Amino acid sequence: MKFFEGCTALISGASSGLGAEFARQLAPYAQSLVLVARRNDRLEALRAELGERFPDLAVFIYAADLADEGSRVRLAAWLREQGIAVDFLVNNAGLGDHGAFEDSEWTRVRAMLDVNISALTHLSHLLLPVLRASNRAAILNVSSVASFFPLPNMAVYAATKAYVTSLSEALRMELRDTNVSVTALCPGPVQTEFFDVATRAGDEANAAHFESMPIFKVAPEEAVRAGLLAVARDRARVVPGSVLAVAVALAAVVPFFIVRQILQAGRARI
Repeated sequence: MKFFEGCTALISGASSGLGAEFARQLAPYAQSLVLVARRNDRLEALRAELGERFPDLAVFIYAADLADEGSRVRLAAWLREQGIAVDFLVNNAGLGDHGAFEDSEWTRVRAMLDVNISALTHLSHLLLPVLRASNRAAILNVSSVASFFPLPNMAVYAATKAYVTSLSEALRMELRDTNVSVTALCPGPVQTEFFDVATRAGDEANAAHFESMPIFKVAPEEAVRAGLLAVARDRARVVPGSVLAVAVALAAVVPFFIVRQILQAGRARI
């Protein structure tokens, strides 16, 4: 974790879940944290918590809806005005949805595309010149194990995460000879607000299914630590949890027509 000593990290989606846990685990090492999310009250509460525990840590908060392109541009301008030079970008903000694509609300689908794809891509593009100016910098994109599979009932979400993992790999290759490393964190089920938000009204079975997969579940603390250690070790991607990591590796060598049958039969919900 010494890799992060003195860093200035920007964490999107920092108001809860993995984003807040990233802030807590980076706080003992970082010089500054920039916490970005929609819910200002939660950002204020997290800043107060971190300030009490780490009085020498500078914690900046910026309330913004990252689904909006203008908000992302204004965030980058604010960073310049404040003289905040980010050298670690954690693209954590993300949305999910569970249920048949045909029955989905377009506003929810569009929000997933805007946050999971556009916001992550745009923030990386806006901040990459700043990251390049640092002696050592990194981008950690929070993807999902869903990025490896087309998931029935989570079709758009899985597709957006496939984009995140693919983009991360491509950027890593483009930036290989620079000071900027790129890592994709691909967790499976994590006990956060994600499933509560992704579950549609009347689809409580989704939560029950989540509880039925304890073998694949990891705690937020474990998922975040795995991501940070992967960055420190300059790894391209990481799947937290040994059981899930083995399952993903095995699935990669199984003929896809078999994987397709398993997913379709199980209506997998990851």
